[in-house]
Amino acid sequence: MITITPEAAKQIRLSAQQGNAKDLPLRIAATKNEDGSLHYGLGFDDNKEDDIAVTSEGVKIIVSPLSGVLLQGTTLDFVELESGKRQFIFMNPNDPSYTPPAAD
Repeated sequence: MITITPEAAKQIRLSAQQGNAKDLPLRIAATKNEDGSLHYGLGFDDNKEDDIAVTSEGVKIIVSPLSGVLLQGTTLDFVELESGKRQFIFMNPNDPSYTPPAAD
């Protein structure tokens, strides 16, 4: 379903520690915009009854069933896009605005 890179996992664990959320899973959410692209959200949250739970790189992840459909096959990474500025990126084959990296 969803995979997390080692760099993303490291940042998620750091954020959980800083936010006193070490015991909470990471909720990943996705909603569809009017133009068909996807909007993403991340946050530490309690499990809800119908959540889908997975573990990647030792990080517990929860998603709602609706988000699960939109996030199928997604990889979450933490990269430097500009010098000194790192951020999470979603590599999601279901998002029409996503362009996969060129093959070498």
